[in-house]
Amino acid sequence: MADPGKKTYRVLVLSVIKHAYLPDAVAAHPRFALVAVADDALRPDWTHERNQKYADMHAIPYCRNVEEAFRNFDCDIAVISSEAERHCDLAMRAVRAGLHIIVDKPLSPDVQECQSLSELIKQSGLKGMVWNRNFLPALIEARLALSEGAIGDLLAVHCDFYFSKDAGPPKETETMGSPPIDWLDRQLEAHADGSDGGVGTQPMGELQIEGIYPLAYINSICSSPFERVVASTATHFHQANVDNQVDDLAALSFVLENGVIGSLAIGRIGAASHPDIGEIKLHLIGTKGALVVSEARPEVGLHYKDQPKNEFKNIRIDNDNDFLLMDAFADALDCGTELPLDIETACNIARIIDAAQISANEGREVKIS
Repeated sequence: MADPGKKTYRVLVLSVIKHAYLPDAVAAHPRFALVAVADDALRPDWTHERNQKYADMHAIPYCRNVEEAFRNFDCDIAVISSEAERHCDLAMRAVRAGLHIIVDKPLSPDVQECQSLSELIKQSGLKGMVWNRNFLPALIEARLALSEGAIGDLLAVHCDFYFSKDAGPPKETETMGSPPIDWLDRQLEAHADGSDGGVGTQPMGELQIEGIYPLAYINSICSSPFERVVASTATHFHQANVDNQVDDLAALSFVLENGVIGSLAIGRIGAASHPDIGEIKLHLIGTKGALVVSEARPEVGLHYKDQPKNEFKNIRIDNDNDFLLMDAFADALDCGTELPLDIETACNIARIIDAAQISANEGREVKIS
């Protein structure tokens, strides 16, 4: 647990240009202090504006030269919240400069980049973590129940991971002859409500953007590598996904090396599809029983007069996920303990997602290498 009497780690924020939950979580923990924001000088104006705004909010400097920031600010850790396509480049530069890293999800849409980063950090002896939700109360309870033998030996697992959020105009609502929706423009627009996880010039489907969350759940529960996968994907809800030829809905069936079978259904299914944030559940079947875990629990419902239509009515409580993740990172730095989602594991999840996309494109089972 957090010990304010121990060293406070100095943190450099690299390119905080999307939702800021990651650097905010770092700043909220007593063992970590944000020292500066940095990015490359030749980035577009909108990235500099967002970086400067975040730096001003925290009363820290913004440096438009990443290598200069490495030299001048004497930091221990780099926190990376850039476009996903830049995650690994910034992370590898930080590791080469001797910094531990915390990277926003997904690690990268490029599996080879993930592999290169995984090998580099292993050689360096530094610590690296990818942001995750493995310490949500429901996930902690699920792992505890399994460890205590509540349902016997695990045989099968299924995860529903649906976000009831919009992503621009619904499919086929644009007028005939309208130009295709530009991916980056749409993501910049989405920044207003924090749903810009896919920001960047490279379009990404929901499986690539969000798939690491449920696959990290399954990895933490099953403690076994994935062996093979069969998948199908669709573009069912959002015109931006249609125009950019990326999925907003996917289904995976898989087998783990320990014999556990599983499946995942994932998608961004539109605000009208669900009264809450979406259906996010784990179904676990064992030799002695079964367990259904709702990720959102515990939660309370909040309803009042003139409540905004877009405000979620249910509020999660007793959720210390972000604090516990940073606790785990501090323990890893202090004592060398394991991380809840290290770079190697995140790289393996990137391989699963890549294999699933190959399976969906080619209509066949794919062995995960």
